[in-house]
Amino acid sequence: MNLLNYTLKYLAFALFGIISVWAVIFYVNMLDEVYDSLDDGLDNYKLLIIEKAHQDSSTLTRTEFAEGNYEIREISEKSALQMKDVHKDTLMYMQFEEDLEPVRILTTAFKRDDRYYELKVISSMVEEDDLIEDLFYSLIWLYIAMLASILIVNNFLLKKVWKPFYTLLDQLKNFRLGKNQTIGPVDTDVKEFKVLNDSVISLINHTLEIYNSQKQFIENASHEIQTPIAISINRLELLAEKSEMTESGLETVGQVIQHLERLKRLNKSLLLLSKIENRQFEETEEININQVINDLKEEFTDFADFKDVIISIYEKGQLKVIMQKDLASVLISNLLKNAIVHNHTSGNVDIEIGEGYFKIINSGSTVALDENKIFRRFFKESADKNNTGLGLAIVKAIADRYGFKMQYLFDGRHGFEINLKS
Repeated sequence: MNLLNYTLKYLAFALFGIISVWAVIFYVNMLDEVYDSLDDGLDNYKLLIIEKAHQDSSTLTRTEFAEGNYEIREISEKSALQMKDVHKDTLMYMQFEEDLEPVRILTTAFKRDDRYYELKVISSMVEEDDLIEDLFYSLIWLYIAMLASILIVNNFLLKKVWKPFYTLLDQLKNFRLGKNQTIGPVDTDVKEFKVLNDSVISLINHTLEIYNSQKQFIENASHEIQTPIAISINRLELLAEKSEMTESGLETVGQVIQHLERLKRLNKSLLLLSKIENRQFEETEEININQVINDLKEEFTDFADFKDVIISIYEKGQLKVIMQKDLASVLISNLLKNAIVHNHTSGNVDIEIGEGYFKIINSGSTVALDENKIFRRFFKESADKNNTGLGLAIVKAIADRYGFKMQYLFDGRHGFEINLKS
């Protein structure tokens, strides 16, 4: 539900309550006015009948309502003196309706020639159940008409007022870091929209400054750190080739080279992780995961043969996804390398590809890994010095980047399932 119509549901409840209260008040006041009008009419008719009775004695012979709307009967003086004008509702049988209908009746007394008479005057009135029914349906139609009117006003008139907001919203939806985009000012006279636009522009500019600084740092770090490491490794290798080096010296040089190689891999992994988290891999295309896995199997064949590990692929369907090509390769290669490295001799790695998912399962330790720690940076189960502890952290970062669901599996063998349609 969009913002223009979101408040409509609250207005609907508010209007329903207001109209309900107003209907009760209106109904009570309307009945009061109806009764006042009827009573005034009965009082006036009473005076006319009494005046006529003084002039025409035949009027006193009407002892039943019959075709008229009054009746007169003689009463005692005592009853007449105790009687006061009384207005009340009652029911009378109406031949036209063939049913009892509500009437308003006035009962009073008057004196003529030292004799006392009781006078009853009636007047038809509106049936309350019919009145309530008509009022109910009228209010329902009024309620519907008001909601429809508000909906029309919201979508056709107020939409123009909210146009600057939606213009800004569209700019934010299409904004991507690293695309040299900016948020432009919106044309509006509304103070709040101007403040919002200025605040968003300020925030975006600050974010771009930070992003560009981080990007520049990553690029500089990649060059400034990798170059000295490569030079150091090269010079140590040249030093090791000199014949005057003793065996202990060669061993020391080898250890230093090993540490520098690990530092090199660690630097590359951290830089890759930073690029992923900073969304510096924006270009996407359709990737055939089946093809990527088969290509990587060929690349890891020598490594698997060295570890005496058999890699098997079970394709139960074609799996395609929209993502950055290099990240797809990194995601799968890290999982495959992890499955080989942490395998035992004569072990196996089974890769299952299905509709919307793939699994990489390997033999290895008979103890399950800690699901709460395996995706943390620098977490290592083994004491292998060549392991940076960042492989699964990179896999998790890529999965989170594209909204993939990643799950660790253990049933005597270790496995990871990546659901690409989560």
